[in-house]
Amino acid sequence: MSVFLEADFRTIWCVGALSEMARWMEQLVLSLLIWHLTHAPLPLALVLVFNNLPRPLCSPFAGLLADRLSRRRILIGAQLLNTVTTLGVLGLLMLERIQPWQVFLAVSLQGVVKSLEDPSRRTAILDLVGAARLVNALSLEVLNNTIGKMLGPLIGGVLIETVGFPGAYGCVLAVHAATLGLMTRLRIPPSQGARSGEPVWHSLAMAVRYVLQSPMLRGLLYVTMVMNALAFPTRQFIPAIGSESLGVGAGLVGLLAAAESFGQLVGAGVIACTRQLRYHGRVFVGGSVIVLLMVLLFVRAPWYALAFTLLALGGCGQAGFSTMQSTITMLATPPTMRGRMMGLLSFCIGLATPLGTLEIGVLAATFTVQHAIGVNALVGLLLLVPAVALTPLVWQCVSQPPLMVAEGESVARRRGTEEA
Repeated sequence: MSVFLEADFRTIWCVGALSEMARWMEQLVLSLLIWHLTHAPLPLALVLVFNNLPRPLCSPFAGLLADRLSRRRILIGAQLLNTVTTLGVLGLLMLERIQPWQVFLAVSLQGVVKSLEDPSRRTAILDLVGAARLVNALSLEVLNNTIGKMLGPLIGGVLIETVGFPGAYGCVLAVHAATLGLMTRLRIPPSQGARSGEPVWHSLAMAVRYVLQSPMLRGLLYVTMVMNALAFPTRQFIPAIGSESLGVGAGLVGLLAAAESFGQLVGAGVIACTRQLRYHGRVFVGGSVIVLLMVLLFVRAPWYALAFTLLALGGCGQAGFSTMQSTITMLATPPTMRGRMMGLLSFCIGLATPLGTLEIGVLAATFTVQHAIGVNALVGLLLLVPAVALTPLVWQCVSQPPLMVAEGESVARRRGTEEA
């Protein structure tokens, strides 16, 4: 908990809490709105698809921007776009002119914002607390995100039942405005990343080459794509499962959407208190296995209480996955490339999530939601075997790359300048 002694970390931690609460509240409100308008699984899937489509396009450049520009300005600009988008959707709701395509456009803009925010905020955390306290700080970040992920759906579901969709979305706008105000107090150290004179494609290619030379990072990105394609899209279909299979209203659907957050809160709290954790990859892969097993059982749960419990247990696994994903990425990457590597990680998430969600939506439209999610979870478990057998994720400790890597990058830059 000593990281909370840093005033700047406390500020960025609070920004993350408000941002995550607004994001998850908004996702539930818009997903239930689409389900209310269409009662079809494919449009429901498209909410998450369009939300993640910008990530493959924006994330590599967002990581590069985090290495070059003021991360404080990036975060403020992204949040301003978020607030304006929310204001537009609220106006359409109040005029009762909202259409599905407008929702898809809004969530796409939110995806752009998320792509810009993640590399800047997470690399800033490392610069604020240092490598020695990174696991603790990122687990507190996951803890923080989990609180937002818990409160957002809960508040959103209750507000929909009490004041309707416009009232619920008005609350989303208020949280976005508060987040924007708090961001103006952020103080973030200057980036130590790529120089502004370096060509964009050269910088991105260097990050890709580094991943290809690192078995640890290759394994991490592989597991990330498996989980985001085959496991995490399950959450998007909770409104359909809650309404149709379990027969509950918006309030209990919101509680069900927050279920994994309760388990994630416990898991992140345990990780935050650990010291001298050596095998980060074991927690990462073990958490992935727990998530997939719980998803496989959740879709067949006949009772609401059992479904809630299984999602909560899956949340414990997700805490390990989420914390170690960012930790391994930054610990296994030279300081000069951390922003770009976080952007590359976001690229993989943004590539896998819409493909997996769209595939589940098509299968659900053809068969059932439960059948589609169950098949994907089973395939995901099988696809984790190569990560365990062929990469050092589980068998080796994560070590900081030597300084000569960063220096070698500078040498390569100088050589490129001389040749030019």
